Amino acid sequence: MEIKTVGVACDHAGYPLKQFVIQYLEEHKYAYKDFGCNSDLSCDYPDYAHPLAEAIESGIAICGSGEGMAIALNKHQGVRAGLVWNKDVAELTRQHNDANVAVLPGRFIDNKTAEKILDAFFKASFEGGRHDRRVKKIPVQQG
Repeated sequence: MEIKTVGVACDHAGYPLKQFVIQYLEEHKYAYKDFGCNSDLSCDYPDYAHPLAEAIESGIAICGSGEGMAIALNKHQGVRAGLVWNKDVAELTRQHNDANVAVLPGRFIDNKTAEKILDAFFKASFEGGRHDRRVKKIPVQQG
């Protein structure tokens, strides 16, 4: 996957980690678009997941557990969001599932782990082969 622009979104629980992710993207010279949220004040993750899903080819999403963002994002056509909590899972979601959004559990990982996850996610690519057959069996959300 050639990454053009990385979308980034979070809810209040993911806000501190999103700040680190943005710093990582800038240091690694990735173009990015920030879809919010912009503070740690309580907010609703779908308000940020939906605009991210509608606008990007690849992205990073963060909420407290990661589950809410993953569920909301996967409702959109062309989004394959995988919940990742370590570098191995990040790599496998790209290689085996052709994930284009990494969802991070902001309350459960630290910046060092997030950096390893991002490195693995951006480095990995879809292997195709038997995995392509499996990914094609996942229904695509229409409209």
